[in-house]
Amino acid sequence: MNSVLIAIILVPVIEIYLFIKIGSQIGALTTITLIFVTALLGIMYARYEGLNTLKSGFSQLIKNELPAYEIISGAAIAFAALLLIIPGFATDIIGFLIIFPFTRKLIFRNLSNKFQIKKKIDENFIDGEYEDIDKKDDKKL
Repeated sequence: MNSVLIAIILVPVIEIYLFIKIGSQIGALTTITLIFVTALLGIMYARYEGLNTLKSGFSQLIKNELPAYEIISGAAIAFAALLLIIPGFATDIIGFLIIFPFTRKLIFRNLSNKFQIKKKIDENFIDGEYEDIDKKDDKKL
């Protein structure tokens, strides 16, 4: 099965399970309040981190450098904000992990190490230059 399809099925199941377990411990009204509070706090912090990332990206552009980390970080913050808007405890935990700069850098480092392509040098490869010669410029020896 496709991993996206599995995630679409498992995420609501996990969230419902956590709603039932946490709701039975702290009460239904407290659980609902906690979901709204985490969503609001998460969105406010996502806005703060997004503006910081935007400022950092502009400073990289002023230095004539490519703001690659800031672009990826901005996309991750937007994804984290989406996870924080979705009601649930598991998505909130993942969203908060992505939104905090320290854990976001750890996640990026682990992902970049996982997907980094190692360059292999072909021993049979000869580097050289060539020049196209027109037929009329071609001198026969």
